Amino acid sequence: MRAAPNAGNVCQEKAAHISKLLQQLYPEARCSLHYQNVFQLLVATMLSAQCTDARVNTVAPLFFQQFPTPHAVAQASIEALEACIQPIGLFRVKARNLKNACRILVADYSGDVPRTLKDLLRLPGVGRKTAHVILGNAFGVPALPVDTHAARVSQRLGLTHHRDPNKIEKDLCALYPPESWVRLSHQLIQHGRQVCRSHRPLCTSCALNNYCEAYLQGRFS
Repeated sequence: MRAAPNAGNVCQEKAAHISKLLQQLYPEARCSLHYQNVFQLLVATMLSAQCTDARVNTVAPLFFQQFPTPHAVAQASIEALEACIQPIGLFRVKARNLKNACRILVADYSGDVPRTLKDLLRLPGVGRKTAHVILGNAFGVPALPVDTHAARVSQRLGLTHHRDPNKIEKDLCALYPPESWVRLSHQLIQHGRQVCRSHRPLCTSCALNNYCEAYLQGRFS
């Protein structure tokens, strides 16, 4: 079946309206993890998997006091790392990943965090989302991390009909220019946390409801 005339343009127009509204709503949206350098951002992002940023922000400063560099983490015992991050979910797996990732940083990158997606994905515990957080926020590389909030908001708005984060990322990147990707990711995340929540979303008061596929189809009210 042939696509309707200008279907792509309509989608682009809708995407542009959504972007404009998000910019009005969240002009200062940014990464909510606290960090002072790229190594700290890497660790905090790895710790944030299946954990709230607020919890990570309470634990990470204590971690960095004990283990301020990749060399310190690489040389630490697994038991010491686990004890430091125990309040965070999956702390045993994360401690092992942190140690192994820092071993690679020390051995192959002189203790520096690499600047390419390919190299970041070599690090244990670093997936595509984490790598894009590093690239976009630490190095200014166009990247669009898709977490659970960004995925949920994008799906409900109808910007994507995929569930796989990599496919959602591809759809969003096709709709928006690279220079907007980092900002857009933060804005989608903030909207997902504050308004388009997983349970009991605030649809009737949402500034985007005129463009929301889920709301217009009556899936939420």
